[in-house]
Amino acid sequence: MNEALRLSALPTLRLLTCGSVDDGKSTLIGRLLYEKKLIFDDQLSALERDSKKFGTTEDDIDFALLVDGLEAEREQGITIDVAYRYFATEKRSFIVADTPGHEQYTRNMATGASNADLAIVLVDARKGLLTQTYRHSIIASLLGIRHIVLAVNKIDLVGYDEKTFRDIVIAYRQFAEPLGFHSLYAIPLSARYGDNVSATSERTPWFEGVHLMDYLERIEVEEDRRTAPFRLPVQWINRPHLDFRGVAGTIASGRVARGDPIVVAGSGRQTTVAGILVADAEAESAEAGDAVTLTLADELDIARGDVLSHPDHRPEVADQFTANVIWMSADAMLPGRSYLMKIGTRTVPASVTELKHRLDVNTYDKLAAKRLDLNEVGLCNLAVTMPVAYDAYVDNRDTGSFILIDRLTNGTAGAGMIAHGLRRATNVHWQGLTVGREAHARLKHQKPAVLWFTGLSGAGKSTIANVVEAKLHARGVHTALLDGDNVRHGLNKDLGFTAADRVENIRRVGEVARLMTDAGLIVLCSFISPFRAERKLVRDTAAAGEFIEIFVDTPLATAIARDPKGLYKKALAGQIKNFTGVDQPYERPESPDLTLLSGEEGVEALADRVVAELERRGNVARF
Repeated sequence: MNEALRLSALPTLRLLTCGSVDDGKSTLIGRLLYEKKLIFDDQLSALERDSKKFGTTEDDIDFALLVDGLEAEREQGITIDVAYRYFATEKRSFIVADTPGHEQYTRNMATGASNADLAIVLVDARKGLLTQTYRHSIIASLLGIRHIVLAVNKIDLVGYDEKTFRDIVIAYRQFAEPLGFHSLYAIPLSARYGDNVSATSERTPWFEGVHLMDYLERIEVEEDRRTAPFRLPVQWINRPHLDFRGVAGTIASGRVARGDPIVVAGSGRQTTVAGILVADAEAESAEAGDAVTLTLADELDIARGDVLSHPDHRPEVADQFTANVIWMSADAMLPGRSYLMKIGTRTVPASVTELKHRLDVNTYDKLAAKRLDLNEVGLCNLAVTMPVAYDAYVDNRDTGSFILIDRLTNGTAGAGMIAHGLRRATNVHWQGLTVGREAHARLKHQKPAVLWFTGLSGAGKSTIANVVEAKLHARGVHTALLDGDNVRHGLNKDLGFTAADRVENIRRVGEVARLMTDAGLIVLCSFISPFRAERKLVRDTAAAGEFIEIFVDTPLATAIARDPKGLYKKALAGQIKNFTGVDQPYERPESPDLTLLSGEEGVEALADRVVAELERRGNVARF
């Protein structure tokens, strides 16, 4: 067997190093590579040169520089991004993620932990347990890591004192007891000098355990994706010609063999596996991690995003569930705001319906909150627009995890781990109606629409909307006007003006507007609605082609000069908080359906432009 085949056959341990900044995570990995003779001569020479230039270890080799590959990290002496290293010994191969210690890079640490089986939590023997020790341990627990090595590093700097080591271990075990770790191995280390790294140190005769590398080579990670129930998220339908149709994807867990029964989780349709292709070759079976194309005995309706499983071990299918969410965006997570959820190979619109609590990752306390900010963790209820197949994260980390995507920037906003489904309203179904929205519209001789007037306070939204409704009413058009101030006297009187409350305010109005268009009405909505995401949510809520975004564009200085309600004066004096344009931003529409420059034309002329747009779209008859 050649070396490449030998290494590929070894069992793999995925591990990460974590803890507070400057606890020695990168140094430990560098020392491991050095002592196992896994550093080439030219790398070692470069490391010696760099140690003199960047290092903090006087005349010794600074092993942290072997991992801290970014120039910025070398100059600052910290790890910013997640650095991965791959190596193997005679007994095992390893994938090591070196994660950053600074609090602002918590999301990077979570990324490294998402695929790890074991975490080495480093603690500086001089400092003991720190905030990041608690934070990283809790996140490791949330992300399904069940094996912990508590590495009390820099033991040389406390004179190899046994009591210091024992006190830290006792304190950590007390803290970690509710986190559900299956194993916790504590070891005193000096990553700089190699004590207990790959050989037992004579300077810690009181330590009766094995050295770190021995432990890592022997530990059995009990979670094995190959023994879990079969899951195949469908990536695409392989149809190279008319005589072949295969279902392609990477097996997330379990095994499948030719002739096995399988079921499409969403539809419940069953068939059997007729053939298996792995790397363009026929195979009798395949297992977790294999990229496969399955041919099936029957022609079933299967598309990207579906999940195939064994009929006796099916995943859950639901459109609501509870999940732990780690927030990764500088823009706060707000309940009610619409995001895209990517779970497996399926991407669907989703929203957080309730933030049940925010988790204090320093104390494990559950705190009341209305939003999640960058690097915060919370337990949330989520809803998606169509049922998805999933497993609880503790049962399957591949099918139980998801990411939330910002619909405007396409950036990753958060990462989630599903706890359980919400079987709510299972007895509630859509009721068929004899008189539908088309019948209502025909009776009124019009096409329903939502006219959404957005702009700064004082821009003239309500004034223009009021004149437009009067002109339509004079024509016999059936309308309804929802005004931002008026709905806060009734429907939304329980809401304030925080970002979270503004999101909920617009969500509710969007639902009401949809109900009114179902009755055939033309609905005029006058709301500041400062966030693009919420205006897009209302557009998505409305029927296709019925949402018309009207931007009443007025310079802030003009709006302040008008100040018809005296609100800007109070806001600028600090008497009103969260006021749009003063201490809360207004996100201008990027491509509104209609722009009205209220400072350049009169109200009558602007109202006529809105009516003309309705005529052009065929919502009302031309005069």
